[in-house]
Amino acid sequence: MRGEFVDVGGLRLYYYAAGSKNRSAGVPVVLIHGFPTSSRLWHAVARDFPDGHRLVVLDLPGYGRSDAPGNGRPPAANQRGASVRRPTCASHANAVLGAMDQLGIARACVVGHGLGGGVAQAIAVDAPQRVSHLALVSSVAFDHTPRRMARLARLAAPLARASPAGLLAGLVSASVVHGFARPERSRLALDACLHTFTTPSGRDVLARHLRALAPADTADWSARLGELRIPAAVVWGSQDPFFPTSLGARLAAAIPGATFEVINGARHYVPEDAAPELLAVLTRLLGAAPAE
Repeated sequence: MRGEFVDVGGLRLYYYAAGSKNRSAGVPVVLIHGFPTSSRLWHAVARDFPDGHRLVVLDLPGYGRSDAPGNGRPPAANQRGASVRRPTCASHANAVLGAMDQLGIARACVVGHGLGGGVAQAIAVDAPQRVSHLALVSSVAFDHTPRRMARLARLAAPLARASPAGLLAGLVSASVVHGFARPERSRLALDACLHTFTTPSGRDVLARHLRALAPADTADWSARLGELRIPAAVVWGSQDPFFPTSLGARLAAAIPGATFEVINGARHYVPEDAAPELLAVLTRLLGAAPAE
C-alpha cells in the first residue's frame, strides 16, 4: 500500500492505493470512512481484500492527513470543489467524486462507513453513473442522529475555541470508544485517528465536524434510495450503540434488491471489529454483475 495526495478543489486529499495495479482489472473500490476516523479504519479490510480490484482509501477533507475544508486554494475552473468548504455529506461527496476524477476512476464500488455511508448515498443518488455497487456499513441514514453525538455537539462544539487543544478530542474519544468491540483495538485506532485534532487548529476543525453531525444531512439522500438500480449491501454490527439494527433494516428496505447482513458481536466500527466478515460481504457484492 502506498500513500499519496491528490488535489481536489484546491484541497490536498490523502489517499492510499492497494490491490491490483492493473487498472483494467476488476471493478475499482473506493472506501470511505466516517466520524471521527480516517483511512486508517480500513487497514485490515484493504490488507486482505481479494485480488483483482484497485482499491482507493481516502481521508475525507479535515480528517487524517487531508486538508480541512476552507483551508485550501480556490479550485481551478475545471475542478470540482466549489462546495467542498463545509464538512457535510454533500461536500464530502463532491470531494470524493473529484478525487475519482483526478485518479481516472469513472465508476466504482463505493463503500461507506458511518458518516461515510451518508457520503456514499449522496454519490450514488446524485451521480449514479459513477457507482457500480454500493455498500453501506453502520451508516448514517434518514434523519437519525445518535443521541450521544448530538449531545456532545451541542455542549462541546460552541466551547471549542476556549478549551485546551486536546480536550475536545479527548471528549470525542471517550464518547465513541463504546463503538468498538475490543477496547485494546479501540485505543490504537482512536489515538491514530484523533491525533490530528489535538492542536489548536485541529480542535477547531473537529468542532466543525461535530456541528455537522447534528443532524447529518442525510434525509434527502436516503429518501431517494429507491431510485437506485445497482447491487447493494447494507451491513450492521449487532451491538452498535449508536445506530440500531432497525435503522439498517430500514435502509436496506429502501434500496431495491439490497441485502442486509448483521454481524454478531460487532459494534459500530465494523471494519475494525469484524474485517473478515465484512470482506466476505463485499466479495459477494462484487460478484454481482453491475447494472448497465
